[in-house]
Amino acid sequence: MIFNPEYECMDGQARKKLQLAALKNLVETVYSKVPFYRKKFEEAKITPRDIHSIEDIQKLPFTTKDDLRDNYPYGLRACPQDRIVEVHMSSGTTGKPVVNEYTIKDVDIWRQAMARTLAGAGCTKDDIVQNCYGYGLFTGGAGAHYGALTIGAEVLPMSSGNTERQLMVLRDFGSTLLTSTPSYALYLAEEAAEAGIDLRGLPISKGCFGAEPWSENMRGQIESRYNMKAYDIYGLTEIIGPGVAFECEAQHGLHVNEDMFYPEIIDPATGKTLPIGEKGELVFTTITREGTPLLRYRTRDITCFINEPCSCGRTTIRMHRLFGRTDDMLIIRGVNVFPSQIEHALIEIEGTEPQYLIIVNRGESHLDEVELQVEVKKELFSDETRGLENLRSRIEQIMKSKLQISLKVKLVEPKTIERSIGKAKRVIDNRVI
Repeated sequence: MIFNPEYECMDGQARKKLQLAALKNLVETVYSKVPFYRKKFEEAKITPRDIHSIEDIQKLPFTTKDDLRDNYPYGLRACPQDRIVEVHMSSGTTGKPVVNEYTIKDVDIWRQAMARTLAGAGCTKDDIVQNCYGYGLFTGGAGAHYGALTIGAEVLPMSSGNTERQLMVLRDFGSTLLTSTPSYALYLAEEAAEAGIDLRGLPISKGCFGAEPWSENMRGQIESRYNMKAYDIYGLTEIIGPGVAFECEAQHGLHVNEDMFYPEIIDPATGKTLPIGEKGELVFTTITREGTPLLRYRTRDITCFINEPCSCGRTTIRMHRLFGRTDDMLIIRGVNVFPSQIEHALIEIEGTEPQYLIIVNRGESHLDEVELQVEVKKELFSDETRGLENLRSRIEQIMKSKLQISLKVKLVEPKTIERSIGKAKRVIDNRVI
């Protein structure tokens, strides 16, 4: 289902014209109303008059998460306070929180973006959406809620946690679409199996999952356990929340809402814009935002663009599922390692569960030591240890082949690794302590 064909199927040249007009308006606004950006422009020796084409966006300065924290709470506001109607922010677990302020227009943009996102998964007014993203200052719950309301679907505002009640509602209310983090969807499936609930026999047929990286193999696990189609969605607090990009029924890349958010891929080391198809860091400019608009925000997410026609009929550019993050990247003995690489390799190995934990320490010899804890299926834990040892050895060999480093694998029983109702914690790096 295409929610807004006028914009989602727009001709490329018409879209570029729209983007340029929006960019010029945004640049004028932040130059005149946001001292932080005015200073950035002066340092770069540019003015709004230097923007003549959409490609001129490359002349503009980048914005980073540190910039947002340094300007906490209101330093990036681009409109009078009496026009702000809603505020969201990040958790702030690694510093001051990132604040995002919304005008009525911003909320409407968000509603439209999330309506397109849910519609991409096939959501209609006849669906019952069980929303397990957290409500509150976190953007996930509100974003999915707004999108479902805009479509006209029935919303069950469950928020995260209280798994017993989640399963009761999933069964008793006949939910047809689930929204949550992918790790929580798997956790729900585990708990359902323990409670004797057959998810495959329930009406639920589709799910929209995001807020953390997940692999194609993890998608397969979710789809198998629920008998549903699992769709990847992308967003971040700094830009608007969920709804920046989404998968359609083709499940081949995420359509970017380009009329709202202008995307780029850059070389993370040089900042140079990369051509379509090359892997690099994802950057967004919020060309339609009013409350806290951002120029060229560096997301730290690594992906590439897909600019070939999509079978769904949308003409928007697509981004590949995330390969990892520049700031989540582990450097192990000089080798760059993303947790998503480990997950991708691990879930292909028969006998393992899609739950793992990476623990990094610095040994007595000052070399990095990595332990990979992996949950294995319950039936493998028996008096026969040879099978476990063979599996452990096989995982170590596969990881060395895939990652080009050696790590120690520890096999643990099911449900040994701590679960999270939000984003899954996959890495404990003790080297920074």
